[in-house]
Amino acid sequence: QVQLVESGGGLVQTGGSLRLSCAASERTLNTYNMAWFRQAPEKEREFVAAIRRRGGSTSYTDSVKGRFTISRDFAENMVYLQMNNLKPEDTAVYFCAAGPTSTIWSEIQTSTRYHYWGQGTQVTVSS
Repeated sequence: QVQLVESGGGLVQTGGSLRLSCAASERTLNTYNMAWFRQAPEKEREFVAAIRRRGGSTSYTDSVKGRFTISRDFAENMVYLQMNNLKPEDTAVYFCAAGPTSTIWSEIQTSTRYHYWGQGTQVTVSS
């Protein structure tokens, strides 16, 4: 059973930084591609970043490139999202997700390709 638990959200001013953490159950990082998605009020869930199980290739949505970094720690079974230079439009609930490695890379940003989700952590950026 895959379990994902996010933490690290909070309230931050524009230009500030936060690091989100996702604690995964054992062997999750060795089995699945991992990703972060977010959902703002009254909006659909959107892709933020992903990291490939083998090789560690990463993918980011255009709006966060150069500001956000996804990383992982196999020993600690953790996935991180370092968020710098935060903007009010980054305000959302952020979700950690795990998906099969059979997903072709061009579909890595598709939420339906992920089978396991955490409960989310709220990030609020004040202007």
